[in-house]
Amino acid sequence: MSDLQTQLPTDTWIYTSWEEYEQIVTNLLDEKGKSYYYKGYMRLEMPPVSFDHGQDHVVIIFAVTLFAALKGIQARGLDTTTFRKTGIQDCQPDVAYYLRERAQAIPTGTGIVKLDRYPAPDLVIEIAKTSLLDDLGTKRCLTTSRFASTLYEELGIAEYWVVDVTNAQIIAYAIADQGSKRIQESQVLPGLAIAILEEALRRSRETNQSQVGTWLLSQFQQKED
Repeated sequence: MSDLQTQLPTDTWIYTSWEEYEQIVTNLLDEKGKSYYYKGYMRLEMPPVSFDHGQDHVVIIFAVTLFAALKGIQARGLDTTTFRKTGIQDCQPDVAYYLRERAQAIPTGTGIVKLDRYPAPDLVIEIAKTSLLDDLGTKRCLTTSRFASTLYEELGIAEYWVVDVTNAQIIAYAIADQGSKRIQESQVLPGLAIAILEEALRRSRETNQSQVGTWLLSQFQQKED
């Protein structure tokens, strides 16, 4: 752990200028963790990643990619990638997907995805355990008077999921018209029921991921018949 990291509070929003934020994240490039910037506040998430968090991360990526492949939906998934509106907003969601014609929107070799130049992802997914309340709060909806609107809503994300690791649940929202609504089926991946993904998470607690994958394949194929 760097000296800089030990001096900074983590898992909380702190007032910081964009210039200070850029210097901090530049100095933390070799550290494992995520950073966010929104309306003059920054947040660092640097906790150790638990077994359950890592497991759910893999299951969700596999499930979404498998569904898209079976449905013939072009998809490009990104793992903990930085999306930035320079001087305004910065985020590193656990998982993001570009779908259909946007799947080829970001060229290989791109570093930070600058949203002043490139489109925002269609789907963002946060795997949450210790950060659950914040993932359901500032990153999505109104929580305090400091944040007049949500980070992901303002970035133009179409859909946002929070995976509750502790309870093997997924809280999914469609974002449109400067607001969000809870959904039980994906709108960017029509036909993908949130309940199927939750069952896959529960099964992953009791069996290995190959078996979970086989079960998911059977479920997705049944929906095609």
